[in-house]
Amino acid sequence: MVENERTGFIDLITWGFSRIAMWAPAFIVAIMFYEVVMRYLFVKPTLWVNEMSLWVAGGVYLTAGLYAMQQRSHIRIFIIYDMVPRWVQRVFDVLSVTCLCIFVFAVIWGGFGEARDKLLRWETFGTAFDPPIPATIKPLILLTLVFLALQAISNLYHDWNKGPEIHSVTDDLDMPDEVLSGNPPKPDGN
Repeated sequence: MVENERTGFIDLITWGFSRIAMWAPAFIVAIMFYEVVMRYLFVKPTLWVNEMSLWVAGGVYLTAGLYAMQQRSHIRIFIIYDMVPRWVQRVFDVLSVTCLCIFVFAVIWGGFGEARDKLLRWETFGTAFDPPIPATIKPLILLTLVFLALQAISNLYHDWNKGPEIHSVTDDLDMPDEVLSGNPPKPDGN
């Protein structure tokens, strides 16, 4: 996969989150492997692995959306978008970012009190390990949404003067352009 270039300060923050998040699944696999070994070989199951994997996976899930936004790989319907001139594409982009910002504002407006209360109470999960998953994930949701809106605005700003984008079915295929065009390179390299 070829990543989009980092174009601004928000891209650097998103890129940093994504680099941490890309190693987190390996951490989850490692602690689950540890749990299996402890449970079935030593008959000493852990209290913390299940909740820790949920906690870390929640963070990965949230930051994956940020990375998708920074890479411009979020879901789009290009049928109409590609048929219109660039100025109309810009209108679509502004409408999209505006709708996203309204959504983010509404979620933060509605969820801030609950997230603040869970954080201040240091609300825990209610299990034997009892990690503070609600106290950390609820505020992280709101913080991630703020960064998501900032990333969308940054993308709009940095993509404003780009030329019109034309998409094809082959954009989603992970193959070299020569193979997709029907002219694969010859074995002798010519």
